[in-house]
Amino acid sequence: MELVKAVDALWQRGWLPYDLREIVSRSLDESASSLVVDVIALSCSPHAEATVHPRWQRQLDEIGASVWWEGPLIEAWATRHIETLSYANRTAAELLKFLGRLPSLPHILPLPGDVLTFAVRAGLDPKVLNRVRGLLAKAESTAFPEEAEALSAKAQELMNRHALERAMLDADLPAEATSRRMWLDKSYFKEKAQLVHVVAEAFRSRAVAYDAFGFIALVGDEVDLESVELLSTSLLVQATRAMVAIGGPAGKGSEARSRPFRKAFLVAYASRIGERLEAMTAVPVSPDDPIVSDERLLPVLADRKQAVDTLFEQMFTRTRTSRVTVRSAAGWGAGRAAADRADIGTGRSAVTSG
Repeated sequence: MELVKAVDALWQRGWLPYDLREIVSRSLDESASSLVVDVIALSCSPHAEATVHPRWQRQLDEIGASVWWEGPLIEAWATRHIETLSYANRTAAELLKFLGRLPSLPHILPLPGDVLTFAVRAGLDPKVLNRVRGLLAKAESTAFPEEAEALSAKAQELMNRHALERAMLDADLPAEATSRRMWLDKSYFKEKAQLVHVVAEAFRSRAVAYDAFGFIALVGDEVDLESVELLSTSLLVQATRAMVAIGGPAGKGSEARSRPFRKAFLVAYASRIGERLEAMTAVPVSPDDPIVSDERLLPVLADRKQAVDTLFEQMFTRTRTSRVTVRSAAGWGAGRAAADRADIGTGRSAVTSG
């Protein structure tokens, strides 16, 4: 099947299952988005689970890619969606043409079918991850800024502490870096990317924005990148909610509902969050802390940084600094105030998975 060959070729060019589903859903219609998920499932189905990287498998599960049909895909797809065969063929042809135009991306995971001859580094401890997700979910849903501040601060403390503890547990292993892609809404993409960038820096990671597609490429340690995704996602939800709340009472056509205001708001929000995260790292710590007092910590973190920088330079040989223009003083002030309410705490209580 030509579509399967096209998808197989995209795996060779660095694309991942979630990337394909996302770029198709943003560029074509719902029919093409549905069909590409089935093609992805068909492409990956011949490979034994032991030869599929866990992150690749999680992406297949997330987009719902599974072989649910028997016989030829196009006929089964048309029947399931109550469409004519001619419509299904037109959708397939349009999708095939679109996939053939996609450029190459850096490889970040082994392809399905490759025998995994290396140990896959674990991410956040599942119990810690559940606690963090619970805290961030509450922070996003509460109507009280002070409560959201406290919940976000606690989540950040848990993630950062767990990352340092894991760094010490892995101190005798070679430093490794990996990469992930974080897709954002294309509305105000550049401004939202600024927030992801400052969070990535706080978690010892680096970020590159793919403006044309709508995703951020992150490079860092596995645990740190999970933390970047979780905290960035939550802060974006909180920032958007605060921005909309300011514009809600304002009348139609007011500055608080304008694009310049909202762009300035998001840039200021990211700037202030970055300042607070940077200040947090400068807070003195107790010499009695068993983690920070361990003489191996600084060399371990230095090795991690070197691994991150090396992988980043291998993946991205040409990058440029992105700039955004702020044209609303009111939006800037409102954004910094909202970032203050989404304060990031500096507590350092121990994290356990018990």
